[in-house]
Amino acid sequence: MSKQLTQREQEKLVVIIDTLSGKITRAQAAAMLDISPRQVKRLKNKVREQGYLAVIHKLKGRQSNHHIEESVKEQALTAIKERYSDFKPTFATEKLEENHDIHVSRETTRRWMTKEGLWKSRKQKQSSYRSWRPRKDYYGELQQFDGSYHHWFEKRYIDKENNPIEVCLLASIDDASGKITKAVFAPNEGVEAVFTFWKEYIQEQGKPLAIYLDKFSTYKINHKSAVDNKELMTQFQRAMQNLGIQLITAHSPEAKGRVERLFGTLQDRLVKEMRLAKINTPGEGNSFLKKTFLPKFNNRFAVSPRKEGDVHKSLSGIDKKNINRIFSVQAKRRVNNDFTIRFKNKWYQLEELQPTTVRARDKILAEEWLNQTVHFSLKEKYLNFVVLQERPKKAKSNPTILTNHRLNWKPPPGHPWKRAFKTRY
Repeated sequence: MSKQLTQREQEKLVVIIDTLSGKITRAQAAAMLDISPRQVKRLKNKVREQGYLAVIHKLKGRQSNHHIEESVKEQALTAIKERYSDFKPTFATEKLEENHDIHVSRETTRRWMTKEGLWKSRKQKQSSYRSWRPRKDYYGELQQFDGSYHHWFEKRYIDKENNPIEVCLLASIDDASGKITKAVFAPNEGVEAVFTFWKEYIQEQGKPLAIYLDKFSTYKINHKSAVDNKELMTQFQRAMQNLGIQLITAHSPEAKGRVERLFGTLQDRLVKEMRLAKINTPGEGNSFLKKTFLPKFNNRFAVSPRKEGDVHKSLSGIDKKNINRIFSVQAKRRVNNDFTIRFKNKWYQLEELQPTTVRARDKILAEEWLNQTVHFSLKEKYLNFVVLQERPKKAKSNPTILTNHRLNWKPPPGHPWKRAFKTRY
C-alpha cells in the first residue's frame, strides 16, 4: 500500500468489504459506520472502482483549502511579539484585525502564541456550586457597583520615589444588559469619591431602582448593633434612602459576579488599551474611558435586555434642590451657650440674624458638601455663620436666642406697640 490506512479507515474498509460480500446489509453497515445508507452505497461503488483508496479522504496529506499563508503568519507573530506579547489570544486577535488588517480566528492566534511560548493554557479553577441568578428584565433596574485598586497605568504613573501608584477604578455595570454605565478613576473608594461618582451618575442618567454592592464600610456598617439600630447608618445608605434607591449588599464576591468579572476583564484590556494610547495619568484615563473605551467596550460586549425600556427614575424638583445636601457628609452638632459650633476641629460663630429661631443647646445638622464647603441647618433652613480663627473666649453674658431680627430692636414711633390702648382698639 502506497498510503498507510489509519485504524478508523481500516475498520471502514472491513465493513464495506463485508457489505460487498453480503455478510451484512447496507442498513447494518450504515449503523456501524454512523453514516447514511446512501453514503454506504457510494462507498461500495468507489471500493469496486478504486480499491482500498476509496476509504481515504481526498484531502488527506494535502494542505487545507482554508490554510493561512506563511507570510501572514509571520507578520502576525511579529506584531504580537513587538506590541501584544502579554495580550490574551482573544484580545490579540482583535488588535491584529483592528491595527494590522490581519483576519484570523482567535483559536488560530491561540495556537500560534502557544507554539511560540507567548501563551500558556490555564486549567479552569474548580469552584463550589452556586445557583444561577437570571438577569434583570429592564435597563436601569439594577446596577452592580464596586471599586478595584490596581496599577492601571503600570509604571507610567509613579510617585516621588519612582514607585508605581495604585489607583482605584469605580465602575457600575447594568445587570440587564451588561453595559458599563459609568467608570471613573478615583484616589480611593471613600465616601467623597463614591458620592461624586453617584451624584454625576444620577444627574446624567437618572436614579436606578437598586444598587448591588459589597459590605465595604463605605456602603454598610458591618456591626452587630446595626441589626436593630436603624439610626446606625452610613452616609451612603442615608443618601440612597433619601433618593429612594434600594441598596442590596452581597454576602460574597460571587453574588455580584458580573462586576467582579468586569474588573478581571478591565485589568487585562483597559490596561493594555491605555498603554497603546499612551494614557499615563488618571485625568487622561477618565477622558479616555468616557470618549473612547466605554463606547467601544459596550458595543462589543453589551447585550440587549429581555424587555425594552429604561426604568431609571428622573430627579424630582426636591431632589434637584437638595442634591448637594443629599451627597454631603452629615453629622449632628449641638449649639453652645455662646452660639458657637465646633465641627472637624474648627469653630464657627452663628450670626445674630438667622432665618429661623435658634436657641442654645439646639441640635443642628452639619453638612460638608463635595466642594469642601461647610453648612449648618436647622428646620430645613441654612444658618448664617462666620469661621473663627481660634476657640472663642467665654463671655460674661450671652444672648438667649437668635432670630430673624436684632434682639435690641426698637419699634418705630408709628408702630402699634407705641399707640395708646384706646387708639389701638
